Amino acid sequence: MDVARYTSELRIAPQIVFDHLPERRTRPRFMVHDGDDWRAVTWQAFADQIRDVALYLGTELKSGDRACVFAPNRVEWMSAALAIQAAGGVMVPIYGSSTADQAGYVVEHSDAKIVFVDTPELLARLLEVWPSLDGVRRVVLLDDALDPHAAAADARARGAAGAAALPTSQELDRRFVTWSRARSLGAARHREDPSAFERTLAAVSLDQPGVMLYTSGTSGRPKGVPLTHRNVGVNGRDWFEVLAPLLDEGMVDVLWLPMSHIFGFGEAGIGNQLGWVTYLSDPRQALAELPLVRPSVFMSVPSYWDKLASLALASSEERSKQIAKLHELTGGSLRFCLSGGAGLKREVKELFHEAGLLIVEGYGLTEASPTLTMNRPDAFRFDSVGRPFPSVQLRLAEDGEILARGPSVFSGYHKDPKATQEVFTEDGWLKTGDVGRWTDDGFLQIVDRKKDILVTAGGKNVAPANIEVRFRDDPFFEHVVVYGDGEKFLVAGVWPNHAAVREALAKRGGDADPEAVRAMLWRRVEQVNAELASYETIKAIAVIDEPLTVEGGLLTPTLKVKRKAVYERHGAALEALYGRR
Repeated sequence: MDVARYTSELRIAPQIVFDHLPERRTRPRFMVHDGDDWRAVTWQAFADQIRDVALYLGTELKSGDRACVFAPNRVEWMSAALAIQAAGGVMVPIYGSSTADQAGYVVEHSDAKIVFVDTPELLARLLEVWPSLDGVRRVVLLDDALDPHAAAADARARGAAGAAALPTSQELDRRFVTWSRARSLGAARHREDPSAFERTLAAVSLDQPGVMLYTSGTSGRPKGVPLTHRNVGVNGRDWFEVLAPLLDEGMVDVLWLPMSHIFGFGEAGIGNQLGWVTYLSDPRQALAELPLVRPSVFMSVPSYWDKLASLALASSEERSKQIAKLHELTGGSLRFCLSGGAGLKREVKELFHEAGLLIVEGYGLTEASPTLTMNRPDAFRFDSVGRPFPSVQLRLAEDGEILARGPSVFSGYHKDPKATQEVFTEDGWLKTGDVGRWTDDGFLQIVDRKKDILVTAGGKNVAPANIEVRFRDDPFFEHVVVYGDGEKFLVAGVWPNHAAVREALAKRGGDADPEAVRAMLWRRVEQVNAELASYETIKAIAVIDEPLTVEGGLLTPTLKVKRKAVYERHGAALEALYGRR
């Protein structure tokens, strides 16, 4: 890859699409499902969507105004996002898993003027919190088949909460517009003034916010993180400098990560830069489609890499056959593998490496646009998250907290000066909230979240995540949450995989009554305890049947456990393990 071509000059994200359009015009940018086949969306078709919608938004947005995208992955998601940025606006994604209340909060707190929405379910959630949308001028329907009149009528018929505040038919006609209508209005403007789009793009500064991401957090309402085009651009430039040996133009990827998360949005952005062909998949189909698509790129969270490794290991006792199976499962053409969102087990990384595939891991957070460190093809350690990016400075505070500084670090939270003050040191370093340590050869290792460290009554510091991760691949557990700050010993709440437990007990001729389930789970806990220091061992468990879900407020949209919320919800059961009620 010609690194200089992508690192010599920073550009805003939509500009990149148009700069490369002459050479890519008729090539496929996206491949989308069309029945049992795939349909290509060319670079020209993609660019036309961006241009048309950006010119439409030019009549609705002022520079710096926010606009939300509330939809599952589709080509129009990315077109809308880049159109917002091209028009000088700030793109605010909303997780598709967000409840009506959560979506309404983001729309209201971000002061959004436009909301793009897709699917009847997500449209219904917006209508459920219609009063929160007072400041919204237009709602753009990404699918022309969506009918806000029918959705509002259905909500009234169901007697949905807030039905009395639903918009009238006249208000729906005034404030809702279809994707096709928005495009036609923008296209008409382009015909009248063919240079309007170029002038609009040229007016956008690298130093103005281009995206505002809401951190999922582990407690309280999420915070808006505005990132400038320069923040994101510098981080992207570091990516290309560090990972150039593994990246190339024209690669093929399977994208299933939500574009509403910076991981998925970043993957699409890299594809825009390097001219990739992206097959749009979803979480349920992605792994099954790997051997069919045969991608050269796959980015994913640890659970998918774990699944692939488990299937390969179960296929044979012979290592050579396991590796052959791994290549079969992934399509045999992989070159760039990235795992993010949480730590990946070393055994998985080693299996892939034996197969000639380096799974790259790094570390970062939204406030840093997002990557701070990365392992790289010529310098990696499987027990680390890599070395700092070229534009990043890192140091450890006295208590081990990782502090960051550099041009990719944001300047402060949206409408939250108190939180902004708290997240920076007096001399301007970003407090990551994570505890780390350096290896002798300069690699960063993550010890734990600073606020999640438990200190036992004996003064021992315990990182609960380091214990919980040992249960990740155990088929009988959905979740394990360790508890015991200030206590003499540790206990845990456990959420069983009931189907797996029932099947295992049935094979042994037993029933899945509560005591049998508890006994089976306890035996597994004892096996883990044997690997731990005495002060880290779990002395008792509470078997909890209420599932941990995003909707229930106990998981973040990226499926991380909200530890404090779990402690609050199930504190009584955990406290009972100490003989207290």
